[in-house]
Amino acid sequence: AIASFLSNGYSLRLYSDVNEFCSLRSHSLSSRPSHFSLNRRRLVVRAADTDTNEAVGAKAPDTAPSPSGSSVNQILGIKGAKQETDKWKIRVQLTKPVTWPPLIWGVVCGAAASGNFHWTLDDVAKSVLCMIMSGPCLTGYTQTINDWYDREIDAINEPYRPIPSGAISENEVITQIWVLLLAGLALAGTLDVLAGHDFPVIFYLALGGSLLSYIYSAPPLKLKQNGWIGNFALGASYISLPWWAGQALFGTLTPDIIILTLLYSIAGLGIAIVNDFKSIEGDTKMGLQSLPVAFGIETAKWICVGAIDLTQISVAGMNQSCYLLGSGKPYYALALLGLIAPQVFFQFKYFLRDPVKYDVKYQASAQPFLIMGLLVTALATSH
Repeated sequence: AIASFLSNGYSLRLYSDVNEFCSLRSHSLSSRPSHFSLNRRRLVVRAADTDTNEAVGAKAPDTAPSPSGSSVNQILGIKGAKQETDKWKIRVQLTKPVTWPPLIWGVVCGAAASGNFHWTLDDVAKSVLCMIMSGPCLTGYTQTINDWYDREIDAINEPYRPIPSGAISENEVITQIWVLLLAGLALAGTLDVLAGHDFPVIFYLALGGSLLSYIYSAPPLKLKQNGWIGNFALGASYISLPWWAGQALFGTLTPDIIILTLLYSIAGLGIAIVNDFKSIEGDTKMGLQSLPVAFGIETAKWICVGAIDLTQISVAGMNQSCYLLGSGKPYYALALLGLIAPQVFFQFKYFLRDPVKYDVKYQASAQPFLIMGLLVTALATSH
């Protein structure tokens, strides 16, 4: 949700016209508005004439994973997770720590691109705060709110996840969303003060990213319903926004960097498509037009790898073109091309063979080379 400051003497009520897709018990949920009210003591969720409470508290169906699920997967928030009853472990699972590294790395790239980062205690401390804001706080907020609005889809695709299985209550989820959001915004404002900004650019970047996260997941816009728009928005959130925050913290955010990182976000679109393959069944039933649903698995997997590879090749070409004009960096371009090669190898070894079965293995194998390419590009722009 768009950030709203809360104070002890006031309550905040957020109204949204949410037309729920369908209930878990084969009848439609009411389309009357849901009311969220937050006062100084606790957060209460009221769902008017719906069976959301019943749905969230439902027992996991027989398709839940075996007791031999991985504790590591549970903490990281990926499939194959062990069933957990500890509330704090469940809270961490909802934030999906496995998704934090790209955001943290984006801050590193932005700091490198600024050309003003120095290995001093002051600069390191500011960069760590920026990483916490981008990763655990705002990415955790994004992942939690996404799971909240995807609870009906998850009840089909992954019914053993914390929310549809009833492992965590409504109030606990909503409280977590607000705490993470407000913590992220507070850190953003603090970073603007530490950077000496006259205009709170980092705070507004965090605010805009939070709004984007909300409209990505929540009705009525729910950008993720459209595979192209939703996945590009996700890619920009994972690549552009943390880079911009890191660069703004230590230097000046310039138009050429904004264009370059938005171009790189097309690769982020491809990465986002990887996550859609595991949700085909639920997306189809709910009418979500993810690219695997709209184009089929065979076509979508080639769109995915094409977006990832062609974007990086284009960025390398831009660097090389600059060199031909007398001001570029051919070695950076060659290094970026060298980092694309292992990604292509793992695409053929895993992803193109079976994008549903090997999605996690592919991302674990190929994405380190992609994010190293981001750093190479950042260093090229800073020198």
